[in-house]
Amino acid sequence: MSNNLELKKATVAQIKEKLTTAQSVVLVDYRGLNVAEVTELRKQFRAAGVEYAVLKNSLVGIAAKEVGIEGLDSILEGPTALAFGMTDAVAPAKIIAEFAKKNDKLKVKAGILDGAILDVAGVEKLSAIPSREVLIAKVMGSMMSAVSKFVYVLEAIRKQKAGEEA
Repeated sequence: MSNNLELKKATVAQIKEKLTTAQSVVLVDYRGLNVAEVTELRKQFRAAGVEYAVLKNSLVGIAAKEVGIEGLDSILEGPTALAFGMTDAVAPAKIIAEFAKKNDKLKVKAGILDGAILDVAGVEKLSAIPSREVLIAKVMGSMMSAVSKFVYVLEAIRKQKAGEEA
């Protein structure tokens, strides 16, 4: 019996580690998904650096309370899988939202972002945020636009001072 207790303690420690290091977590009800659908979902998660696990609700509840996340008790009922966004806070929500469009069996239960619990609407809003790469590209595009306009103005001033037509 003590071996089982030690195993549970180790699992709670692993869940605590994931809850504290993950940028976001999305909790889903996966009832009704067949093996092929779950395999496809896991494949998409792996490609995005998202860890996906089906964990015991009681152990998730204990780990969450130990890291200061309160209010998951009512959410942790029935089959629950967790998607941990380790490198991108938006990735789990975005993948789940896209997958749920094609498969209505997957239901979002809740999410966790910065230690706060998100309801289903909050997870949907999170999924609408562009990915980190897209945001970086937009910022870089804005910076390049500003720099090129600045260079254009400097060139016009240079031509004006040299007596050339702009």
